[in-house]
Amino acid sequence: MSCGDLQKAGGSEPAGMKVLKADCNIDYVKVDLNQVYADKDEATLHLQILTPQTGRERYPLVVFVQGSGWGKQILGLQLHGLCEFAARGYIVAIVEYRPSYISPFPAQIKDFKTAVRFLQEHAREYQIDTERIYAWGDSSGGHTILMSALTMEQMYNDEDGELNIKGFIDFYGPTDLLSIRRQSETQDHTSAKSPVGMLLGGYPLDDRLELAQTASPVHYIEQAKEVRPVLIMHGDKDEIVPFEQSVQFYEKMRAYGKDVRFYKLEGAGHGGDAFLKQPVLDVIEGFINEIR
Repeated sequence: MSCGDLQKAGGSEPAGMKVLKADCNIDYVKVDLNQVYADKDEATLHLQILTPQTGRERYPLVVFVQGSGWGKQILGLQLHGLCEFAARGYIVAIVEYRPSYISPFPAQIKDFKTAVRFLQEHAREYQIDTERIYAWGDSSGGHTILMSALTMEQMYNDEDGELNIKGFIDFYGPTDLLSIRRQSETQDHTSAKSPVGMLLGGYPLDDRLELAQTASPVHYIEQAKEVRPVLIMHGDKDEIVPFEQSVQFYEKMRAYGKDVRFYKLEGAGHGGDAFLKQPVLDVIEGFINEIR
């Protein structure tokens, strides 16, 4: 029932009653939890789909990969900020990938691409505008979407078919698994049980140097023929994924003529609400509108 439908009701005004003017603008989202998109390695993989309720037939889609050190994801960790972004008029689909202790690299990239293809195939059901699909990830999720941006249909796919992704948004993702240990003084990036070690199959980094290079987005920039636009955001106080990881990736992308933009979030650490405040969401929306 709309505000207009309610205007004829409740006309009495008893003494002491206070009046608060109703805001009838529609800015909420519907949240569909645990939508299954695939079964792999005896793991059922889900999407959390946030859909704005503005009465439109189709919406742009942002596919979000939640960071987790490539382990088990907490899919609701940034739900509040993602709902705010969805309320701007975007479907946001949060992707669950196989954790590295079940399936190491490149399972996470394959799962992301499977999820995008699933959403493209079910676009009518989910009200998706297939001409406006974007990818966004933070931390290990940023690594996943950068790997996807640089490989697309060429490699790391469990299915055939085009990935119609127009742009990629990376929040503080690891980009070079070989240099990250030299750049970090506080985080373990080398032992077998570290996030990097687990991504490489549960081995120390020094035992899997070639694989670590293969699992590094920066390794693919030179050979990538077509790379859709990339937006990078990284806090300069990040003690988990060093800020220099994004600097290194950005400079190499520019050196090879790729479309990339880079924002330093001054004073921000590794994630947190600073990355979900309105100025940051404005930058993301501006990027999406610019490349549409």
